[in-house]
This record gives sequence, C-alpha cells and structure tokens, in this order.
Amino acid sequence: MIWRRFLPALLLLSAPLSAPHPAPPSANLSPEERADALIAQMTLDEKIQLLHGALRDYNPGPLGTAGYIPGIPRLGIPDLHFADGSLGVGNQVGPATVLPSCIASAATWDLELAYDYGWVIGRQSRAYGVNVNLGGNVNLANREPRCGRTFEMKGEDPLLAGRITAAHVRAIQDQGVIGCLKHFALNDQETGRFTADVRISERGARQSDLLAFEIALRESGAQSVMCAYNLVNGVYACENSWLLNTVLKGEWGFRGLVMSDWYAARSSVKAALAGLDQEQPGGYMFGGERDRSLKSAVQEGLLPEERLNDMVRRVLRAMIAVGLLDSGGAHPPLDLARSEAIAQRVAEEGTVLLVNQGLLPLDARSLCSIAVIGGNADRGVLTGGGSAQVTPTGGPALWFPAPCPPCWGGIVWAPSSPLRAIRAMAPQADVQYDSGADIRSAAALARRADVAIVFAAEWESEGMDLPSLGLSGIQDALIQAVIDANPRTVVVLQSGGAQLMPWSAGAEPTLASRPRKFGPVMPWADGAAAVLAAWYPGQRGAEAIASILFGAVNPSGKLPLTIPLRIEDLPRTAIDAPPAPDSSDPFPVRYDEGHWVGYRWFDAHGLEPLFPFGFGLSYTTFEFSGLRLEWLDTHPGTRRLAVSFNLWNTGPREGAEVAQVYLSLPPETGEPPKRLAGWARVNLKAGGRRRVEVILDEADASHPFSVWSDAARRWVTPAGQYRIWVGNSSGRSGLKLSSAFRLEAP
Repeated sequence: MIWRRFLPALLLLSAPLSAPHPAPPSANLSPEERADALIAQMTLDEKIQLLHGALRDYNPGPLGTAGYIPGIPRLGIPDLHFADGSLGVGNQVGPATVLPSCIASAATWDLELAYDYGWVIGRQSRAYGVNVNLGGNVNLANREPRCGRTFEMKGEDPLLAGRITAAHVRAIQDQGVIGCLKHFALNDQETGRFTADVRISERGARQSDLLAFEIALRESGAQSVMCAYNLVNGVYACENSWLLNTVLKGEWGFRGLVMSDWYAARSSVKAALAGLDQEQPGGYMFGGERDRSLKSAVQEGLLPEERLNDMVRRVLRAMIAVGLLDSGGAHPPLDLARSEAIAQRVAEEGTVLLVNQGLLPLDARSLCSIAVIGGNADRGVLTGGGSAQVTPTGGPALWFPAPCPPCWGGIVWAPSSPLRAIRAMAPQADVQYDSGADIRSAAALARRADVAIVFAAEWESEGMDLPSLGLSGIQDALIQAVIDANPRTVVVLQSGGAQLMPWSAGAEPTLASRPRKFGPVMPWADGAAAVLAAWYPGQRGAEAIASILFGAVNPSGKLPLTIPLRIEDLPRTAIDAPPAPDSSDPFPVRYDEGHWVGYRWFDAHGLEPLFPFGFGLSYTTFEFSGLRLEWLDTHPGTRRLAVSFNLWNTGPREGAEVAQVYLSLPPETGEPPKRLAGWARVNLKAGGRRRVEVILDEADASHPFSVWSDAARRWVTPAGQYRIWVGNSSGRSGLKLSSAFRLEAP
C-alpha cells in the first residue's frame, strides 16, 4: 500500500506547529552575559522556580538530598540537587568516604591536603548526581567552645579558618559542584540558634567571623553563601541588608547567590530586598504559603523586576561558573581507593601529639602485651552528628540513637577498628581489649600489659551544645584508674574540639616542667605518658592512629584552637540561652570580647592555656634562626613584607614543622598582643635545613597590617612600631624569633 510510504510526512503536516527550543547562549560569553541571555527567554514562573526549593516537610528529592530545584529543560538548565557535605556526601544519599572532621583538616595546616579533602567531597558528590554542596562552615571555633558543630569548623583564627575553607570549596567547585560558605554570619552556637541575637561591635565582627568569610570568599571564588538562622545586632541574618547587600555583595563584590539555611527565611519581599536570592528548602515564603509570594509582589510593584532578575542571574551565574550547563550531567566513579588514602593522610597529618613523656613511638618488637581500652575501639572510630554526618562505605561499625530531640542521624562509628589496626602493627604482641564499662576490669587489664592505650570518645552534633568541655560519663575516672595501674598509658582523644583534661591543682601547665600526680582525684593529664588529639579521624582513622603510635608516621598536627586549662578562663563560663526552652522571642548573645577570640583572648588577659593555639609535638626536633625582614618592590600604595628564616631538623628522623608567623601591632591600636599573619608547612629529612619565606601582603584579604576603623568605615594601617614573631606555636615558649619594624602612615 503506497500511502504507507507517505504516512510520516502526513503525520508531520497534521501535527500542531510548536516553537523551536531557543538556542543556548554561547559558551564564549561571560557567566553574567550567558545568564542574562537565558533570563531574556524566561517566563516569570520559570524565574521564580529557580528561587526556592521544591521540597517541603523534609520530603527528600529525587536523589534523597536535602534540597531540590527542578531545571528548565527547554533552556538547557539542569536540576539542582543540594546535599550537606562538610565531611563527605551527607543526607544518606549513599555510602561515601567519611573524611576526618574539618577541625582535623585545619590541624594539618596543609592547604594542598585541604584541597585534596575538598576533591573527595566534590568527586563523590558528582558521582551521586549532587551538584550543590552545603558544606563550607567557616564560623569560628572557640567563639563558643561548647558549640556542637565545632567539628565542622576550621579553627579559632580567621586566617587559618578562611584559608582551609577556601581550599575545600575551591576543590569542590573544580569538580563541577557549586560550593557554599556558611553560616553567614556569627552563627557560633546551637543553643537557641533560631532566635539568638548576636550583639557585637562592627570592629569585633569585621576582625573575627566576617574576616574568616572574607578570606574564604576571595580565595575560593565560592558561588553560594548560606545566611544563618540567628540575628545580628537585632536583625535576622537572612533579612540583614547590612550583611548581605552592604558587606557581602557590595564591599566584597560577591556575584553568586545567597541561599537561606533550611527554614531560616522569615519573609519574602523583605528578605529579597535585603539580599536573599533563594529560599530553602521549599517555597514557604516565596511560594506565598506564609507570606506574599514573589510573583504577586512583582506584579503589584512591591519587588522591582530588576531585583527579581538579579536573583535569577545569581543562581544561573553560579551554575554556569562551575560548568553545570556544559557538563552534560556526567557522573564519575566514587574512586574510593584515592578518597580513602586522602582521608587517612588527613588523619595522620591532623592528629596532634599533645603530651609525650618519651613513650612514643612504641617499639612493636619490644612489646609482649598491649591493653586497648574504651571508646568502642574494638569496632570503629567516632564521627560527628547532624547534617554533616556521612554514611560510611561498608556501613556503620556501630550505631546508637541520638540522645537529644533536635539531633538526628544517630551516633555513628566509622568502620575502622583501632584494635584491629594496633594488632596489625604489633602482630607478635598479645593485644587485648576492654570496653572500660567496668573501671576495675579495665585497670586490671592495664596492670598486666606492657602498654595501655585508652580511647576516649566525646560525641557532638548539630542541634545541641555540650554541657561542658569535660569528658562525659566515667571517662575521666577510667583514664585515671588506668594510669594508676600502668604509668605507660597513652590517651587517644576522639572529640569535636577543645577538651578539658583534669590537671593537678596548682600545677603550672607548661610542657617543660610538668609535676606528677598530686592534687585533685583525677589529674590524668599530667600523669599520662602520652596524649593524642585525634579529633573524629574518619574512614581510615584507626590506621592513621596506629601509624602514629608505632612511628610509621611522625606526628605533625598543630592545634587550630586553644585548649583552656579551666572553664573559668573563657569569655563566658556558660552558654547564653533563651529565657525558656520553647521561647520564640529573640534573646541576646553578647560577644563583648569582639575579635579577641581564642589565643587572642588568652594573650590579652595573661591566661596560660593548657595547650596553646598552634601547638603540637613531633618525634623529631626543629630549630629556628636567622630571621630577616625585607620589603619587596611592589605597586605604589601596597606594601609586601618578606619574612625569612632558617629551619633546621635537629632530630633523628624526617618530619614536618609548621613554622608560624605572628604580628604585633602598635600598642596604641588596642589590638590583642599578636595575630597569626602567615605560616609555612615544611618537611625536612633528619639534619635537613631550609630557608623559609612567608610574605605578608597589605593587599591580601587578611589585611595583615590593618585594623577596622568604625569611624572611617574601612580598613586602616596604623603608623607605629610593629613586631614579627616566628615559631611553632602561639605560646610564649613557642615563639623562637622576633624582630621589630616601623610603618609610617600610607
């Protein structure tokens, strides 16, 4: 039948005519130009679709992620899938490599390794189809040391926190995933986090938390910033025009999108005019369920169309900048071998040796018996909770329900058994385990062993703050009993941040002359033969710890935060809390210390910490000498100071030292005694020497020579006498070299 030959043509002629798909904007255009070309082809509904999530009441999106925005296929705009991921791919999207905590990454002081850390997150996010990462927590640790999210942070100093975060985010975006900086800003406690009203001076904010964000943003090119739940000086962060419009988008030139934390948006038009670009997780405000929708606001002239287009432009620009419109949605493999190798290296470099009375490294050949005690060390290593929690590959080694209603995900141990790793390092020794639940049983095992290794575990999570900085339960008593039974005891701390360690009454907490065993009932910190801060060490944490204990790896981690001797030494001895647990009214959280956070507070008040910021021991020794300061030729109005010195490995084995440069400003500025200005992580063979140079650049985002002037409303460089300090910690004994110089007013 001849008519069959013409059927396709007849059907085509009878079909209704439809407009062809618009041609995609040229990839040769800038991200802004490409975004504008797309906006010109979008309907009002399509624009608003990109400005709020499509999830409600915690219903997961197509990939089980925390957030989802459907794309616009006719314009080649892909879906957006948002997943938490400070330590790996979160939200139970799928099994992924559990990286050591972010505070452990900061303890490496290694920017190249921090980039690798971000690579794992970006690579595995892409593998699961996630294209927006919600990590990038750059709030300062030790602003409130009891904060349940300290393990997600990168330390108490804005320079260290900003640069480590920048390396993470830059690597994530290099993998084609939109990176995020959060929680903007001054979101430093979980207690009353939805209504906490942070009261702080502008100078205090600019030189602390905001400075960390500024450094992270400028050095990463992050394409999204998440505004926080809390208020800042009386205004909710997601409605705070000073934060979002004046500082972030105006002064810092941020061109990406500002998204709300989940359910942090409290209005539609007000928030949009204040700088919020995207509401998450659903269209509660922008969709009009709790407030006027953006669509009606635009139609009624309450929200200028140019502002709406700017919001859309920022979303599209972020997608274009990381390549989402050009990648074709390719999903690479997880690459578990490389990812787990990176996780182990971070744990090895980030573990801090706090105390060593000569016991470490252990000689496996000379040990007949080893007691491993506590911390579920027979099963795995502890991880943090909340949105940062990652489902480990291989599944959890151990799981318990979360103990507090605001927390979620449970208490998880990653499948990396310290007991198994220690047995592998000492195969000829009799290695026995005791849970530590019965102190007498644990002490009896320790008494029979050549060496005892006690694992302490302190869990923290989003949704809660710690009631204190001490170890919970019977752990202090257990450690003391084991030390009494066997003075050859190593304590391995798994915690999210600073951990108080009971010390002998009246004992001066210096590492040079530590008195032994007197005073309170449990003075274990000066009785332990060795103490390791292992943080939450991740998927290969046990192997990393064992490598350090037995000397296969020389410890090189340095504290990214100060560990106080006593709670009374902190700016606040208790957390500011709402007047009632169910109160919905804002309550004040007063940061009267301003930018005097961590070691700056301790220095300014003459307080000796238990362990100072930047501190960490090694199995070798280093010497500093030959400090020289030299001004480099540069552009007019910009000064660059080269700080150079000799570093010599004077010990018996190869090791890495983190050479730290601190700067004291003129006394009349009223600044704390010193600030971190730069550092260099240097690896040297035994007997090796190197000339090290650290450059301080006046044009750098860290503003090394400057202070914020509230009167001038800008950074200013005071004239006067400055001093450079070089050493291996911020403590008095850690500052090895010093030289003064004078700056005149520019």
